[in-house]
Amino acid sequence: MSTPDAIIWQDDQLQLLDQRILPTAVTYIAYKNPVDVAQAIKDMVVRGAPAIGITAAYGMALAARSLPQQSTTADWAAALKPAREALAQSRPTAVNLFWALQRCDETIENHANTNDLPAQLLALAKQIHHEDMAINQRIGEHGAALLQGQHHVYTHCNAGALATGGYGTALGVIRSAFRDGKIAGVIAGETRPWLQGARLTSWELMQEGIPVTLAIEGAAAQLMRQHKPSWVIVGADRVAANGDVANKIGTYNLAIIAKHHGVKFMVAAPTSTFDAHIDGKDIPIEQRPAEEITHQNGKAVAPDGISSSNPAFDVTPANLIDAIVTEYGVVERPNRDKILAHLQAASTSSATERQANVHD
Repeated sequence: MSTPDAIIWQDDQLQLLDQRILPTAVTYIAYKNPVDVAQAIKDMVVRGAPAIGITAAYGMALAARSLPQQSTTADWAAALKPAREALAQSRPTAVNLFWALQRCDETIENHANTNDLPAQLLALAKQIHHEDMAINQRIGEHGAALLQGQHHVYTHCNAGALATGGYGTALGVIRSAFRDGKIAGVIAGETRPWLQGARLTSWELMQEGIPVTLAIEGAAAQLMRQHKPSWVIVGADRVAANGDVANKIGTYNLAIIAKHHGVKFMVAAPTSTFDAHIDGKDIPIEQRPAEEITHQNGKAVAPDGISSSNPAFDVTPANLIDAIVTEYGVVERPNRDKILAHLQAASTSSATERQANVHD
């Protein structure tokens, strides 16, 4: 078996795998307008930074397809503004969302005076989707090369095919390493309150035949002391210029525990997740509804009126990270100089690749 696609364009509509009900049922929801797409992102029908970016691009394509032909760049930008704003406001932490919308802006600027902007935005969304799969496979190869011998690894949340265009970032590393005989098994934290580790990562790894053990959040320190995994491998929703990383809440805890037990800590993320204009302390942290922790399946599990804090993400300081792995290689012991140098090298490589594609 293999993991089903999280995002499908079919019959002139966007189809999203409803990840809220996995693994109980594999169900797709069809979307034909961008406001519903934005709500799907907010409601976590689709989640994971790369997948959110891909979905936003398809949302912009749907918006353009629903509008009459516009005459100028300004007209198109104005007509598409409500859709763009709805998508931009869906979830604030994942920078891939804004990266994808910026690429849509560039396409609008380049094609607004032609009759094919809707087709061009759809082509862009498909391109971003296709690129992400290839990017993840490259991340997987670079990350797997860091693993030596055969060991257990620990992962958190879901940074696999379900959270991306396919293959995955953190789980892409694990897939590639397992293929190379470097993974004896994976410990997956449950990831409260949405249980992405329990519902999604453990299910996804089982679909791929990779041995996985599900663990409660509070067992992380004990399991690292007892089993001594070689690496903690996680994804990211934003990598700051100083090397700090925003990821699913609980990642910071794991980094501290890993440091204490001598377990290495790896972040796997595409360069589209990097934000060269912000430091970790300034990353906006999404606050989710209180009901996600005070209720389960609509039933109260906490006293009425209890105050709550439900941040969706935390920020792991760069000094707790051994390696950040991207499609362009590895940043070991990240800091500001190394991050900015990596992004510069990535930009140069990307430009070279685009030029080569033009000549081909």
